[in-house]
Amino acid sequence: MFGKRYRVSIAVFCFFIMNGFIGIGFAGEPKNKDIILATTTSTVDSGLLDVLLPVFEKLTGYRVKTISVGTGQALAMGEKGEADVLLTHAPASEKKLVDTGAVTNYQLVMHNDFILVGPAEDPAGIKGKTSIESLKAIAAKKALFISRGDDSGTHKKELSIWKKAEVTPAGAEWYQETGQGMGATVLMASEKKAYTLTDRATYLAQKANIKLEILSQGDPSLLNIYHAMEVNVAKFAKVNADGAKAFVEFMVDPRTQKVIGSFGMDKFGEPLFFPDAGKK
Repeated sequence: MFGKRYRVSIAVFCFFIMNGFIGIGFAGEPKNKDIILATTTSTVDSGLLDVLLPVFEKLTGYRVKTISVGTGQALAMGEKGEADVLLTHAPASEKKLVDTGAVTNYQLVMHNDFILVGPAEDPAGIKGKTSIESLKAIAAKKALFISRGDDSGTHKKELSIWKKAEVTPAGAEWYQETGQGMGATVLMASEKKAYTLTDRATYLAQKANIKLEILSQGDPSLLNIYHAMEVNVAKFAKVNADGAKAFVEFMVDPRTQKVIGSFGMDKFGEPLFFPDAGKK
């Protein structure tokens, strides 16, 4: 099941050996081994962190406690100094923390994209339409739409599209909020034969368990960008600054980036994420 932590398998280590990782670690034993990572549910639901974190821990000696929540909640944890490092996907909201000095070492890590999915019958007739046209059609037909409703990066993106479509769905009978992560929301949409907005990685990871098709995709505005950042120890003395720095460095390391770019190819025939470290 996605979202659970697994022990490092022989296959995973072989994968990292091929990418030049094993045998390369960080000097010295960490004084404080525990790191709190606040991250979006998509990095967990996709299975990506199940591959990366055990290797990071093995190489560095750190232990990562993952708090998987919506990006809004993850950023709020960083803003209060309740996490050491963040991995999120809401650039506009992240920039506010950078500007206030709540986080430092703000690094571009990867991207994928958002997609609108729904039942094959497509009662609102959105297939091939832009995201804005799709939401207008869903509202006009009063077709069931399932929203995360949790202030996550995905929820923020969804609300921005509704705004551009000049539709206010809140309170409408056909618009339902789960208050849950992406995996649970996609499953609910499938069960109710409804539409939803999801990141592509979670959709592909859950594809075998759901009956939803990709109906609208490809808008430039649907790009889904992930950044890693350290919570600023100058503002929050309890932050494990060394651990946070080690995690961010690991995520942007060329070898990790290579693994990110390959993740999902064996199972889905396409990567779930595209590496972006070093790009502007």
